[in-house]
Amino acid sequence: MVNDHGRVRASYDTVAEEYLGRIGGELAHKVVDRALLGAVVEEAAGGVVADLGCGPGHVAGWMAGLGAQVVGIDLSSRMVELAAREHPGAAFRTGDLLALPAADGEFAAAVALYSVIHLAPDELLPAFTEMRRVLRPGGVLLVSFHLGAEVRQLDEWWGHRVDVDFHFLETGAVAARLTEAGFAVEVRLEREGLPEEADTRRGYLLARRP
Repeated sequence: MVNDHGRVRASYDTVAEEYLGRIGGELAHKVVDRALLGAVVEEAAGGVVADLGCGPGHVAGWMAGLGAQVVGIDLSSRMVELAAREHPGAAFRTGDLLALPAADGEFAAAVALYSVIHLAPDELLPAFTEMRRVLRPGGVLLVSFHLGAEVRQLDEWWGHRVDVDFHFLETGAVAARLTEAGFAVEVRLEREGLPEEADTRRGYLLARRP
């Protein structure tokens, strides 16, 4: 593997408690995100929704609050522990985006919010192919990411020692990888960062498995 996912896992294990405290309530001020997540839940029509790269489970918990069945999956076992503690209305598993712990067609819909940003460029296609595998035909996938072409490497995060890369992505390039993986991209959206967020522009793609 090009990217050392062990570095990502260890970094998120390290900052998990701090992340929960700082990010766990972020949907309160993210009206666009809530609208898109609501659309995903509606598309799932009672089927199970996957939250891929779920972190401390706040997105999974919010969708469960809408009545959805939700399974959150994250690389960090500490994040999964916190998610299960904080959001008992959803289920959580530990796993990698390149080898998801899920059956073929298990999910009616999926979201991957700012999780593909830790993949190396040549890992995007295999990750999206794996996401397509776990979605049933007609299922939708919502992907979000920071817009740009840079790579930010962090060795310190909120006072903790880490070693993690953040890959900024261009909407067209991500859409191309989704299409190559067999998805049909239906919605493209870009927005400016909010005052409560890190100062980056954000991109969203909603794609469907035909």
